[in-house]
Amino acid sequence: MGFSKRNKVSAEFSMSSLTDIIFLLLIFFMLTSSMVKVDVKLPVSDSKTTAPQDLAVIIKKNGSMTFNNSKCTIKTLDGRLALAVREQGNKQNATVLIISEIGVPWEKVYEVTKVAAELEIKAVIATQPRG
Repeated sequence: MGFSKRNKVSAEFSMSSLTDIIFLLLIFFMLTSSMVKVDVKLPVSDSKTTAPQDLAVIIKKNGSMTFNNSKCTIKTLDGRLALAVREQGNKQNATVLIISEIGVPWEKVYEVTKVAAELEIKAVIATQPRG
């Protein structure tokens, strides 16, 4: 009479509790990341080199923007930069100088660098002199 054991240990793992934890962590990080405000100050430099100022974008604290001493918006900056680079003739040496007042949200500076990147133009952020 051969009796065999019918009690086998199952090596399964329930994933339902793990997916619940991951979902809760995802919600937590999504909520906390939108509350974080990053305050970035202009960098300070000892450098004596200056960037070319033929393509200068000035961003003011009140949200206004000027390109080569004429008012513009982020939507019109794309076309004006492309036109200025075409007039200049040399896209490889074209550099946009971004000058922003203290207190300008970093997103505004990012938008200008994004426009420059789309046009494949170098962008330089102006620094404050040390002292």
